[in-house]
Amino acid sequence: MIGFVRYHVGDIVQMKKTHPCGSNEWEVMRVGVDFVIRCRGCGHRVMLPRPKFEKAVKKIIFTADADTKNI
Repeated sequence: MIGFVRYHVGDIVQMKKTHPCGSNEWEVMRVGVDFVIRCRGCGHRVMLPRPKFEKAVKKIIFTADADTKNI
């Protein structure tokens, strides 16, 4: 069984498909039922439902630890 993956605002993820600008790296801007991600190549923002986002992510490139943030 695969463990639960937790995403945080500020994480950089690699998607399975590339964006039309040529980049496949996205920054997570909002986490919840819906995810808002921003393309690291052109800055385009996209809102995706959680199941579609989790299926489209290939790997996490950079993790922004929630414990180190002062909220």
